[in-house]
Amino acid sequence: MSRLTAEANGVFVISVTPFHENGAIDFDSLDRVTDFYLEKGATGITVLGMMGEAPKLTQAEAREIVARVIKRAGGKPVVAGVSAPGLAAISELSSAVMDMGAAGVMIAPPSSLRTDDQIAGYYAQACQAAGDGVPVVLQDFPLSTGVQISNATLGRIIEDNDQIVMLKHEDWPGLAKISALRKAESEGRRRISILCGNGALFLPEEMGRGADGAMTGFGYPEMMAEVVALAGNGEMDRAQDLFDAYLPLVRYEQQPGLGLAVRKHVLARRGAIASAALRKPGAGLQPAAIAEVERLIERQTKKLKELK
Repeated sequence: MSRLTAEANGVFVISVTPFHENGAIDFDSLDRVTDFYLEKGATGITVLGMMGEAPKLTQAEAREIVARVIKRAGGKPVVAGVSAPGLAAISELSSAVMDMGAAGVMIAPPSSLRTDDQIAGYYAQACQAAGDGVPVVLQDFPLSTGVQISNATLGRIIEDNDQIVMLKHEDWPGLAKISALRKAESEGRRRISILCGNGALFLPEEMGRGADGAMTGFGYPEMMAEVVALAGNGEMDRAQDLFDAYLPLVRYEQQPGLGLAVRKHVLARRGAIASAALRKPGAGLQPAAIAEVERLIERQTKKLKELK
C-alpha cells in the first residue's frame, strides 16, 4: 500500500467503529461499512478518529481494527489515528499500524499545550515518535483539543517537519487559515495536502479556499465525494446545490454529544452497520430525535429528486 503524500486529495472518510449491543466490536459490520465507504466514493479511510470512539478502545482492539480495515480496503489508503497523551503510546501504535500497511498516522495535540513553542516542540517530538519517514497528518481541531495553533506556528511546524504531509483542518472559524496556508505556499513554502473536517459543515467554502477534499464523516459519504469532485472541476454552483440538499442533516449531526449517535443511526438505517450502538459511555437516539432524523432524510430525498 502506498504512503500518504502532500498531493493527497479526495475524501478520506472517518470510519465509525461498529459495536454489538453488548459493547463488543462488530467486525462483520466493520467489513461492511468499509465496503460501503469505498462504494460511495471514498478515496481512503481514516480509522481510530474521535468519531470512531478511539478513546473507548484498548490498544489491542485498536490494532485489530486497523489490520481489519487495511485488509478489507484492498489497497486503498488507510490512515490511523494514533493521538495519545504520551509519546510512548504514539510510537508503539504508529509502528504497529505502519507495519500493517497503513498509509500514514494522524496526530492531534494534547490539551496540555499552551504556548507556540510548546506546540511546535510537541510536533517535532511526535513526528520522531511516529517513526522516521512516517507520513503524519496534523489534526488541527481546537474546538475539541483546546489547542489554538496560529498560522505562524502552523507554518513553523510545516517548515521544520517534512513528515507532516497533510493538515486535517478543523479550526472553526478557519476558512482564513486555508487561504493563509495556500498564500504561503504560493510564496515558496512547501505544499501540504489540506483535508477538512467538522462533519463537512463548511465543505463548499473550504474547497473554494483551496482545500483538497474532506477527512470527516457523514451518514451520506457520497455527498462529500460528489461535492469535492464537482468543486475540483470548477462546478461550484452545482456543488453548492447538492450540498444544500444535505445541509439540514449535516447540521443536525453537528450537535455536541449527539452527532455520532445520529450518524450511526443513519448508517444502520442504510444497512452499512448492523447496529447503531455506541460503546459506553454513550447512548443512542431517543424516539423524538429518531423522528426528526427520519423527517430530515425524507425531505433530503425529495430535494435530491428535484435536483435531478
